[in-house]
Amino acid sequence: MMVAFIDRHRSTLGVESICRTLQFAPSAYYERKRQAIEPELRSPRQRTDETLRVAIHRVWEDNFQVYGARKIWRQLLREGYDVARCTVERLMREMDIQGVVRGKKKRTTIASDKDIRPLDLVRRIFHADRPNQLWVADFTYVATWAGFVYVAFIIDVFSRMIVGWRAARSMTAELTLDALEQALWARKVKGGLIHHSDRGSQYLAIRYSERLIEAGISASVGSVGDGYDNAMAETINGLFKAEVIHRRGPWRGLEAVEYATLEWVDWFNNRRLLEPIGNIPPAEFEKSYYTEQEGLAVGAGLT
Repeated sequence: MMVAFIDRHRSTLGVESICRTLQFAPSAYYERKRQAIEPELRSPRQRTDETLRVAIHRVWEDNFQVYGARKIWRQLLREGYDVARCTVERLMREMDIQGVVRGKKKRTTIASDKDIRPLDLVRRIFHADRPNQLWVADFTYVATWAGFVYVAFIIDVFSRMIVGWRAARSMTAELTLDALEQALWARKVKGGLIHHSDRGSQYLAIRYSERLIEAGISASVGSVGDGYDNAMAETINGLFKAEVIHRRGPWRGLEAVEYATLEWVDWFNNRRLLEPIGNIPPAEFEKSYYTEQEGLAVGAGLT
């Protein structure tokens, strides 16, 4: 960065005067210039840094420019690079790139004032031992030039995989029901599943409740009424807003949000590294589970 600054201003200010002001030896500047022309003059560390810069920038670009140093470091380790996290942090500072920072989530669901609602079967313990044991559902909003767009997600707690989603212009039960239908179609659930949400009226609507019963799914609703009632779903909403909405806006309307969400969900499920499941993507985590179960079945003589 120092060399690039000197290059930009040397024609008007001169190399020596710039170096004197910056307290940077002219000989160091000229040595860097020679190394740029003759790579063999670079030290082993400089050559390694150059290779890592290319890899870091590639990982950052391939992942929507949302990864910070920790996630990029994890991805490089997966690819076989022998690199320390502090090295990735240093090079990212030199390259002037960084990951996204999540902001606070605003609540979008409207609490129902119904006295009768499903029990809280989760009690803020968001843990599952297998896929299709516990789903959590929530939705968020996106401001566009054409008005608000609402995006609903359903997440499998076991792997954090987004199993259903839908975007719409209105905040109604139709939105959440469409996301549920997509999840049911994708996962082919056959009972033994809990569906958890907050106390939003969209999730307590008669049609939504009837569809859960029809699919053999047990409904669960947060009992306290704050953000921790559905913390995992709100975490996914926060990632969506930080990694897509806040970074890539402004948004023209529903179609633009739908397309961006489609891209993000595919990336999130199949390529995004998630620390709670061992810094691997959700799809890979589920594949490992089913492979392990098949091995156990073979060992027990069940197949």
